[in-house]
Amino acid sequence: MSHFKRPHLTLRRPFLLGLTGSIGMGKSTAAAMFEREGVPVFDADAEVHRLQGPGGTLVAAIEARFPGTTGPGGVDRQKLGALVLGNRHELAALEAIVHPAVAKAQRRFLARHRARDVVVLDIPLLFEKGGWRKVGAIAVVSAPAWMQTRRVMRRPGMTHARLKAIRRLQVPDRVKRARADFIIETGRPKSATHRQIRAIASCFRAR
Repeated sequence: MSHFKRPHLTLRRPFLLGLTGSIGMGKSTAAAMFEREGVPVFDADAEVHRLQGPGGTLVAAIEARFPGTTGPGGVDRQKLGALVLGNRHELAALEAIVHPAVAKAQRRFLARHRARDVVVLDIPLLFEKGGWRKVGAIAVVSAPAWMQTRRVMRRPGMTHARLKAIRRLQVPDRVKRARADFIIETGRPKSATHRQIRAIASCFRAR
């Protein structure tokens, strides 16, 4: 775990801790551990799933722009992914639908937790989309490359070609680690990872 690199920052309430990491690095596990430590977590991916799931508010807009990618269960992520992965124009069109809705949900989350000492913003593309500028510190979840590949390839519908396309859209792990205020290692026993997270959470609790 790295030391906190930005001690000059004022710890305004709530302090925004950005949590990020490349695919398969264990970010969801880390987020759950923060919640176990009593830190509220805004999960951007979970919000996207909700917005695109059955009855989700974005389903109609996505169907209108990407016909045939939705059904009774909401958005078919594999069909949609086949259209946008590797196609910057189509990906930008999807992001123009999704990102404003997620940002609105994040604002509601921050309003609900405005009295807390710290909250975690769990954002997969924190570096890629500029979200790092809006947080006070960054925690990067990381694991060895071989472990990342093994985890991801267990996912339904995943192929090496699809993983390669996803990696091309993400800032490399080594770069994220270099820019992190905290590095959360998940290639070790969960108890060790949890100890790291407990130590990070303690940095932001009111004295």
